[in-house]
Amino acid sequence: MHHASIRTADIHRAIAFYEQLGFTVCERFTAGITLACWMEGLDGRIELIQIPEPKPAPDAFGDEHYVGYYHLSFDLTETVADLPSWLESLQQRLAEASSQNPDQCQPLKILLEPTQQIIGDRVYEVAFIADTDGLPLEFIRVLATR
Repeated sequence: MHHASIRTADIHRAIAFYEQLGFTVCERFTAGITLACWMEGLDGRIELIQIPEPKPAPDAFGDEHYVGYYHLSFDLTETVADLPSWLESLQQRLAEASSQNPDQCQPLKILLEPTQQIIGDRVYEVAFIADTDGLPLEFIRVLATR
């Protein structure tokens, strides 16, 4: 896959958020009349596109009847020792960034605390957070193979 595209109400706020996750801007460009960029990190690439007159997005995580694209998922197995510590560190970084610049950064919204889930022959550690526009983001780690 080349990239996943995310439409955002405020590209500068979204860039600041994804930078906290370890992404860096690799290209800035315009898409029609609006600002856009590619960011690379966590073994992937995302595209952020600012929407000039944004409307609130549906609650893909909370609405059990929602149909459509659901979330992006990032595998942190090779990157972090455990999700609870990583999530706590991210929460602290975003809280600090939010206190220093509340217009640019927001505190972290955790949708699902780290939990274990068995999928196929593997045991995963799974957590969900929301980005600045409420898009659910999943972070997983392989804990064991059964």
